[in-house]
Amino acid sequence: MTDAFMGPPWQMDWLTAARADRDALPAEVRQSVDAVRAELVTAKDPYFRGIDSGSGLPDGVTVEPARSSRPKGPHIAYFDHGRGWLRYVFVRRAADPQIIVQECFWQ
Repeated sequence: MTDAFMGPPWQMDWLTAARADRDALPAEVRQSVDAVRAELVTAKDPYFRGIDSGSGLPDGVTVEPARSSRPKGPHIAYFDHGRGWLRYVFVRRAADPQIIVQECFWQ
C-alpha cells in the first residue's frame, strides 16, 4: 500500500490582493517575504508545530496560529522582527496540498 499524501515542496498560491500587496513592497522587504515563502514551501509541517519546530526559520521570523483555539486553522508568519506578516492557511489534500497566502502586510 502506498501513501497518497504528498510532501514538500508544497505549492503556494496567493489571493490577488495579497500578491498585489507583496508586489508593492520595497525590494529588500520582498526579499524577506521570499525567504519566508521558501521556508514555508519546504517545511515538513508549514504550521511549524512542536518543540524546536521553528528553529530553522530565518532570523526575525516566527510562525504562530492566528487563533490559539484553532491550531489547525490560519497561521501568521511574522517577518522583519514583527514589522510584517503573511497570513496563510495550509490546505492538506492528498492530490494537491498547498499553502494559500491570504494577506501580506509590512509597516
